[in-house]
Amino acid sequence: MPFPIEFPMLSQIHALLGTVGIWDVIDILIVAIILYKVYELLKDTRAITLVKGLVVLLIVTMVSNLLELHAISWLLQKTVTLLFVALPIVFQPELRRALERIGQGKFLVNDDFVNMEEANSLVNEIDKAVFNMSDKKIGALLVIEKNVGIKEIIDTGIKVDALITSELLMNVFIPNTPLHDGAAVVRGRRMVAAGCYLPLTEDRSLSTELGTRHRSAIGLSEQCDALIIIVSEETGVVSVAENGHIQRHMNHDSLRQRLRPLFHEERSSLKFKDIIDNWRKKDVE
Repeated sequence: MPFPIEFPMLSQIHALLGTVGIWDVIDILIVAIILYKVYELLKDTRAITLVKGLVVLLIVTMVSNLLELHAISWLLQKTVTLLFVALPIVFQPELRRALERIGQGKFLVNDDFVNMEEANSLVNEIDKAVFNMSDKKIGALLVIEKNVGIKEIIDTGIKVDALITSELLMNVFIPNTPLHDGAAVVRGRRMVAAGCYLPLTEDRSLSTELGTRHRSAIGLSEQCDALIIIVSEETGVVSVAENGHIQRHMNHDSLRQRLRPLFHEERSSLKFKDIIDNWRKKDVE
């Protein structure tokens, strides 16, 4: 009779899993969500490079401890200790942002959405700029980022990071200025970059009336879920490209209808931010 093959590692894993309860799973999920939100907070800042450096140092420290490299281990431990003391100073802007978002109830929700009043203000500013440029036949290409990140597009342009105003938008696209010939990228309530290059569409069935701006707008919309506004330099016609399709001859009402859902999320159920807002109102009363 053959003896059953035993795998000590499997039995240990099985015994370990047997000790995991529902609260342990919830605990791990909460920690995972918090770590992901911290990463989201840092990913577009210089601080993410410092975090990667700290992770490398911690891994090297663990390896040196396992290999019993006492001199290197002692040096790395002292370095890591000093770095952790310096962290509040190095990460002061990021810590401030995180505390502000927690205080506003935005740490666990999408910060790109704003309340209805702010959303209407943003839509008004964009609408005003777009149709002013349309009247003056100033060519423009405005990319509004949605769920799919377009960092590779942003990296082709010049970083701006400024609050959206109609004056800012018009200034970017004034002819014969350094940034007018590319696309401006909007993320949430801010313009993050200008003078960006977009990929051209490979669709050969498009009308010959559509120029490079329109073809590049369609090309980007085929690759991500961004909404792109185009103002024709020749005719002043306002168009919108999304999901590989283009809609031309937009007016004030149709453009506003397309823009408003990008900045304000309609919510049927009460969310964490709403609870915080209600609590703060009661506190004031």
